[in-house]
Amino acid sequence: MPRPALSLVLPAYNEAENIDRAVREAAAAGALAGTYEVLVVDDGSRDATPERLAALQPDYGASLRVLRHPTNLGYGAALRAGFAAAEGDLVFYTDSDNQFDLSEISGFLPLMREWDAVLGYRIDRQDARRRLLTSYVFNRLSCALFGLTVRDLNCSFKLFRREVLQSLPLGADDFFIDTELVVRLHRAGYRYVERGVKHLPRVAGRSTVRLSDIPRTLGAVARMRARLASESAGKVAAVPGRTR
Repeated sequence: MPRPALSLVLPAYNEAENIDRAVREAAAAGALAGTYEVLVVDDGSRDATPERLAALQPDYGASLRVLRHPTNLGYGAALRAGFAAAEGDLVFYTDSDNQFDLSEISGFLPLMREWDAVLGYRIDRQDARRRLLTSYVFNRLSCALFGLTVRDLNCSFKLFRREVLQSLPLGADDFFIDTELVVRLHRAGYRYVERGVKHLPRVAGRSTVRLSDIPRTLGAVARMRARLASESAGKVAAVPGRTR
């Protein structure tokens, strides 16, 4: 097959109640770009997600690709696997919980004529108050620490040029990957723009985000800061005639 114009990467973990709709809406959104592939990364689901995906395969043929992790490796690991396997000129990712109207990608695609990435931010976010508060604090803290002015780092509605995305040295296995993506994009000097998207309530399945993730995420922020400092120091030391 020729290279698709758009790859839509969907990480999925125990999303049997959502995955049919997620794939169908991703395929409809992909058709807006012409040729497309829907790339689902089943991250070790223990429910009927694999069976649901197998049942969908005859409807989509080569346009639906499924990668399966035998055990749950984490949200970031699932995304990294999907990004590495994506073949489209453009790569989009979102979650499989159907909390976005994927037809809104129609407003993102024209922007890729002049930008390397388009970052979505949630309008009227439909989450519990506690999660809204923790997300707000995390976003403000991360932007301050990494020198960003992004409205919604953790919004899982983002579109990239494939070569840009695959050039970013990503390592997060968990939900910190959303932040790592933007930090790496910013530091590499790529051009990006933000665009609002409607956020919908989850109507099936359960979120895997927990309050217990907060300490681990803060630890990931600290490690990222240290890694960036080390990389900067290494670049300075590598310049001829320069010493630290």
